[in-house]
Amino acid sequence: MSFTSNDRNEELFKIFMAVPKKRTSISKKKIHKNIWKKKAYWVVLKAFSLAKSLSTGNSKFFLYDK
Repeated sequence: MSFTSNDRNEELFKIFMAVPKKRTSISKKKIHKNIWKKKAYWVVLKAFSLAKSLSTGNSKFFLYDK
């Protein structure tokens, strides 16, 4: 039986695929979700801050023509 390189890659992928061993608890899911929410909050806050500084003309970071 001859394998092409694509078939071999698929077989290796099946062998080394990440599979969770046990079910993740509800508390762990909440912790992970809150970490993502906190990261998203800071990204949004930074974006709004930058937008505000651009709209008021106080931005020293960007150089643009008015």
